[in-house]
Amino acid sequence: MNYVYGLFIYDNVASLDFIGPMDVFNVSNYLLNKGQAVTIAETASSIRCIGGLEIVPGATIETAPPLDILVVPGAENLDSINAIGDPAIQWIQQQAEQAKFVTSVCSGALVLQRTGLLSGRKATTHYMQIEDLKQDPSIEVLPDMRYVRDGNIVTSQGVSAGIDMGLWLVGQMHSPEHAREVRKFIQYDPAPPYTALV
Repeated sequence: MNYVYGLFIYDNVASLDFIGPMDVFNVSNYLLNKGQAVTIAETASSIRCIGGLEIVPGATIETAPPLDILVVPGAENLDSINAIGDPAIQWIQQQAEQAKFVTSVCSGALVLQRTGLLSGRKATTHYMQIEDLKQDPSIEVLPDMRYVRDGNIVTSQGVSAGIDMGLWLVGQMHSPEHAREVRKFIQYDPAPPYTALV
């Protein structure tokens, strides 16, 4: 199958939230010699990420191909999330009706919360947004889970957790063996320095 992975981007988005999963998808596609990963925005205008990285989206919500997976990354603050237009929110809602998985990284969970897709579901997000997510009593918030799947909705903690989720997704779309091959290719074996307190 030529799976299509979409990454929704918007102003003040956290770059690694979508670039991490996108690299996982691109390596998967490279190893299989099939598939597509595309950035999608509300309009064709360039998007400025946190820190100044500027991205020209590959498609808009009007021109995007049918998606198998959608990733919604987090943003700098709640103002950036609330600035996402209603047409994009409605488009994300529609993706849940046809895509195999609609997912979020970090505070992208708050975007999914805006769509209503998290109502009555289990979910997680960045630790700094846990209390915001708990404002919706219909959501069972699991703050200690790296990523959470509930039906076809998958949420993950912040930033690098999106890579873990991306690897899980390609394992679901293809096989666990393929996911392990992708992980080896990108040499994803976290060993952060300074983890000891002394």
